[in-house]
Amino acid sequence: MHSVISKDGTKIVYEKVGHGPSLVLVTGAFSYREFPAQIELAQLLSSRFTVYYYDRRGRGDSEDTMPYDVEREYEDLEALIEEAGGSSYVWGLSSGAVIALQTAARGANITKLALHEVPFVVDTEGHTAPENFAEHVKNLISEDRRAEAIKYFMTKGMGAPSFVIAMMRLMPGVWSKLMNVAHTLPYDAALLDGYMEGKPLPVGLWNTVTMPTLVLAGTESPIALRHGARALAKNLPNAALVSKKGLGHTKKLQTSKIANELLAFFN
Repeated sequence: MHSVISKDGTKIVYEKVGHGPSLVLVTGAFSYREFPAQIELAQLLSSRFTVYYYDRRGRGDSEDTMPYDVEREYEDLEALIEEAGGSSYVWGLSSGAVIALQTAARGANITKLALHEVPFVVDTEGHTAPENFAEHVKNLISEDRRAEAIKYFMTKGMGAPSFVIAMMRLMPGVWSKLMNVAHTLPYDAALLDGYMEGKPLPVGLWNTVTMPTLVLAGTESPIALRHGARALAKNLPNAALVSKKGLGHTKKLQTSKIANELLAFFN
């Protein structure tokens, strides 16, 4: 276990495995550095890269500093990149891909960028989140209604059927892990605020993201995620879209398939 101090003084804890060029992994909602799929992916990539993966602020062993602001998450990633030698490849998943994208737009020294199923909802063909989604998630957590926040985030935000949450509650090991990080759901909601209501992406918003960029999506994923990935790839100056079966993230991550795409791209 290692740690780095972010710009606002918050300690961010990370792991480091492998040898080769630096690669930082950024996870999405509910994930943390000891999440099994995160460890598996890091190990699969460690033969070619020095892989850094971390607890986002407020999760696991990382500290948190109030009040929360999405800018702090970008600064955390910048601190990890500096710790990794001043430049790095970066992969981000879901809301973690939003962090990676926005950090790249700020001018961070990211040599290549992989954005995996950024949950941008760009039309109304699939599921869209309520306009007050981020505010409602924040209110639920402020009232310490963690279980309700998990259900609301998954069903209204991610479009999961209600029975999925009911099944998760019957699995104590799974449910306890979700409850342990539920207080950070407002962070993920804030990162996505304004991008989940079925509106087209603003043209030219990420014109500064000029490094080679890979946008990943699973052909089995909900249509909203697939449309969002396609729109994002078109919106970025130097991006390619790869859409294949097994790259979805709404079920169990198929880490070997993801690793294969990342090895090919970053090499």
